[in-house]
Formats: sequence, structure tokens, C-alpha cells
Amino acid sequence: MSSNNEQKQVFWFTLINYLGIVIGIVSTIFIYPNDKEVLGIIRYVDAIAQLMFPIMLFGAGQALIYFYPSVSEESQKKLFKYAIVTILGISTVLLLLLILGNYIISFENYKYIFYAFPLAFAIAFIELFKRQATNLKKLSVPTLFEKIIPKVALPIIFLLLLSGYLEVMDGLLAFIASYFIIVALLMLYVFKHFSINLDFSFKSLFAQIVKKEYYRYSFYAFLGSFGSFLAFRLDVLMIPEFITFEANGTYSIGVVLASVIAVPASGIFAIYSPLISEYLKKNSIVELGRKYTENAKLLFFVGAVLYGAIVLGIDSLFQLLPTYDKLVDSIPIIMILGANVLFNMSTGFSSEIISYSKYYRVNIMLLFVLVFINICLNLYVLTQTDYGIAGVAWASLIAMGLFNSIKLYYIYIKFKILPFDKGYLQLFLIVLLIGIGVYFMPEAESNILNLLVKSGVFCVLTVLVVYRLKLVYSLNYWVEKVLYKK
Repeated sequence: MSSNNEQKQVFWFTLINYLGIVIGIVSTIFIYPNDKEVLGIIRYVDAIAQLMFPIMLFGAGQALIYFYPSVSEESQKKLFKYAIVTILGISTVLLLLLILGNYIISFENYKYIFYAFPLAFAIAFIELFKRQATNLKKLSVPTLFEKIIPKVALPIIFLLLLSGYLEVMDGLLAFIASYFIIVALLMLYVFKHFSINLDFSFKSLFAQIVKKEYYRYSFYAFLGSFGSFLAFRLDVLMIPEFITFEANGTYSIGVVLASVIAVPASGIFAIYSPLISEYLKKNSIVELGRKYTENAKLLFFVGAVLYGAIVLGIDSLFQLLPTYDKLVDSIPIIMILGANVLFNMSTGFSSEIISYSKYYRVNIMLLFVLVFINICLNLYVLTQTDYGIAGVAWASLIAMGLFNSIKLYYIYIKFKILPFDKGYLQLFLIVLLIGIGVYFMPEAESNILNLLVKSGVFCVLTVLVVYRLKLVYSLNYWVEKVLYKK
């Protein structure tokens, strides 16, 4: 992947993601607060689906990336088909177990599992097709489908629910259907660039890949995905069980708005995954270290600008809206989870380095230690304190901080690389000093003026100073490309 192509992929991936985020923000501040209980139910079903789909995929998506560069073109197609067979086989077994469980388990919210299952099935295929699109370096269009369609479908469904045209369960079915539309579109797009046949014999594939190694890697990749959910997204499942669906809706609003910061990270992680895998296979640690630092600075810069703008302007923004009274409870959640996201971004693609190296098992060990910590923290907060959803957010921040700190230490021990350099320290100090300076500026009487001045001054000053000092390669690349047509 050439440097220019990398920058273009990151740009379009990020642009599409932010288009989806803009739609999501508008819906979150104007539509969803009108019935936070319904929002809590939808997010609960989505969380169950996010827990199920790694089981269905069972690491086949990550294995597709990991083994793709080392097999022939024909075996690359078989590798993809084997992933399809994996999803179909495991999903069938899982469905039978869920049906059986319905007769054994007495659980008030069990009915939602049967709405989550088809959603998880669709998400598993979306994830698989995205991985293949990443291998083909054709990620922009799949990202458009995945990020825009649900963001358009859900507010429409929500408005129909609020207007009385749909019941909650009908709305859930419509939400699920939107994901199957994405699957159909992704199939058409990927198969346009990557044709396969109906030969499902995999003997030649496993002549090039040791089957035991494939299953071992897939298993650890599955544990990683499954553990990631338990470590960092379990809160959305626990809140309805210990508080209410309405509280889950309030928390979900905070999650959505904090996720604005994370969009560039998801783009870079997806686009650079094959490159990281290639560097590690070739033992190009110096080049890997350079990319590690370069992209960690980019992620921290973008995340810090967005987080600073949010911290400085969120209350003024909400006071301008008719839904302020329903949004104000989400402000602490946005602040805490925003810091969580920023810290994760600031450490670069640490998880990917471990996942695609021979030390990938370590990721799993760390994850499940943190699963234990996260569950204990959440149980403590939800049963022994009155901190409520703010306490849940703090538990998530502590878990993420521990996880990333340990990963940084481990990568340094094994590879002698860190995502930090002198330029990174300069970048951090610049953002911090500008943020403190703007924070202590006098408050304007007008909320609009206060929002524009504080958030605007912070963003403009930070971008200008960082550009002048050439601390972030991608910033200078795109500014000069646009201004000077380079």
C-alpha cells in the first residue's frame, strides 16, 4: 500500500464515518431523547448481538487478514469461503442452543435474545465482507453502507415508533432488516471485485496453512473479540438488569456522542491491519515502529481536538436545544467516556501489533484479566454505591486505562518500540496549554457565542500551531494537498 493510497483510504474512511456520526448526533440530540426507554431496549438488543456475533464468526475474520498474504490467489478465495462456512455452521448450533435455553432458563429479558440473533448473524457477515474489502483495499464503499444505512434507518424507525405507526417489537424487526440490506449490498460489491465459485473443498487451502495453526489463531482471535466486548461493552448489558432501560438510554446517548472522537481510530485500525500483519511477517520492526508513532500522533491529535471541543462546548450546545432537560444527564457520561476513547486512541494500534504477532495469545490473557476487573467494578458500582451510570462510565475508563498501559509496556519489552517520541510530547503540551487557556476565558452571556468562541478558538489554535510545527504528518499532507494542489 503506497503512502498516498494510505492517506486517501484514511481520508475517505474517516469522511464517511463522520457523515454517519453527524446523522447519529442529530438523531441522538433531537429524536432519541424523546423516549429513552425505547432507545435503551434497542441498544440492549444491539449489545446482545455484539456479544453473539464473535461466536458466529469465531475468529474467521481476523484469520482472513492474518493468513491472506501467505497463501496463493486460489487459496485466498478458499480462505474466504471457509469463513462463510464457519458462520453458517456455528450460527445453526447457536440457534438450537438458544431455542433449548428458552425452555430451561427463566429470564425476564430472554425474549430479546431472539431479536438479537438475526442481528448478530447479519453483523457477522458484515464483518467478514469488511475484512475481505480491507484485503482488496476497497474499504470506502463498504464503510459507506455499514455506517450510513443504520444511522438513517434507526431515526426513521424511531419517528414511526413515536408517532404510533410501529410497536417496539415491529421497530426492532425493521432495525434488523436494515442490517440485512447492508449484507446484500456488501455481497454485491465484494463479489464484483472478488469472484468465488461453489467449490467448498478446502484440502488445497490446508495444504498451504497448517490446520491446527489456523484453528489456534481463530480461537484466540475469537477470545479476543469476545473478551473485548466483555471488557469494554458489558455495561450496556448490565445497566438494564440493575437500573432501568431508561438509564440505559441515557448512557447510550453518552456513548454515541463520545464515539465521535473514535471515528479516525476505527478507520486507521481497519486500513493498517494488513500492513501491520505484513511488517510483522517480514520482521520490519523499524518501519512498524515509525508507523506506530506516526499514527498514534495523528490519532491523539484528532481525538484531542474533538474531545477539547466537546468539553468546552457541550453544555452550551445542549442549552440551545429543546431536549436539554433530557440530555443534561448524559453530559458526565460524555466527559468520562470521551476521556476513555482519547486514551485508547493515544496509544495507537497496540492491540493490532500484539494480535498479528506471534504473541497474540497475550492479548487474550490481558483481556480476560480485565474482564474480571470490569465485571467486579461494575457489580460494585451498581450494587454497593449510588453512583449509577456515571460510576459505570468510570469503571470503563479504569479498565481501558489498565489495558492500554499494560499493552504499551508489553510491546516495548518485546519489540522495543513505543508510540511516543519528542514530537508526541510537544503535541500533548500544546493541546493541554491551549485547552487550559481557553477553559479560563471569560464566559459569554450567549450560549451560541460561548460555544463558537470557546470550541472554535480551541480547534483553530490547536490546528494552526500543530500545522506550523509539522508535528502530525497527515495534517500537513492534506492541508498542502488542498491548498497547493500537490
